[in-house]
Amino acid sequence: MSQQGRLYTISAPSGAGKTSLVTKLIESVDQLGVSISHTTRAMRPGEQNGVNYHFVSHDEFQQMLAQVAFLEHAKVFDNFYGTSQKWVESQLAAGEDVILEIDWQGAEQVRRLMKDTISIFILPPSKEALRQRLTGRGQDDDAIISRRMQDAVAEMSHYNEGDYIVINDDFDTALADLCAIIRAHRLQLAPQSARNKALLNELLS
Repeated sequence: MSQQGRLYTISAPSGAGKTSLVTKLIESVDQLGVSISHTTRAMRPGEQNGVNYHFVSHDEFQQMLAQVAFLEHAKVFDNFYGTSQKWVESQLAAGEDVILEIDWQGAEQVRRLMKDTISIFILPPSKEALRQRLTGRGQDDDAIISRRMQDAVAEMSHYNEGDYIVINDDFDTALADLCAIIRAHRLQLAPQSARNKALLNELLS
C-alpha cells in the first residue's frame, strides 16, 4: 500500500505570482498535482474544460453542494468555486501530494476538515512591487487597481494562519523555497519509513 500523500494549500494576494510559481513547481516535483476547481463562471478564450477548471452550471454546482461534494467552496463576484473532496482524497490515497490554490478562507475550510493540511502563504517583497505587478498587466484602470490593492492587503493580513511564508522577490529563489518545503515533508519519518521499508528491514536484520 502506498504512503498517504500530503495536502498543501497555497494562498497569496493577486499579483504575488502564485499561479506561475505553482505551475513551475508541478513541473519540477514528481508525484505532485494541483486540484482543478469546479466553477460556474463562463469559460474564457483559450481555456479548456477539465484543464483550467471543471465548468458547471449553477444547478450542477448547487447539486454538488447538497451532496457535500466540496472540500471547500466560495462565491467570488457572483460565481461559485469549489474543490472536489472525492478527487483530493483519491489522489492522497494513491500517494500523490496535492496542491490547492485557494484564498485564506478556503484554506481555513480545508484545515478544519483535514487537520494535517500544510498551509503556505506567498507574499510580494513590498506593496510597491505588488502594485507594479498589477499595473504591469495593463488590463485594469486605476480604480480597479486600487480595489485590488485593498483586497490584497486584506488577504495578506491572514499570513500568520499559514505554516510557511515564501517571499516572491526572486522567482527562482521562491520556487526553490517551495520545493524545499515539499522535500522536507517527504523526508519526515512516516513517509521515509513507508518508502524504504525493505531497506530498513534489511539494515536492522
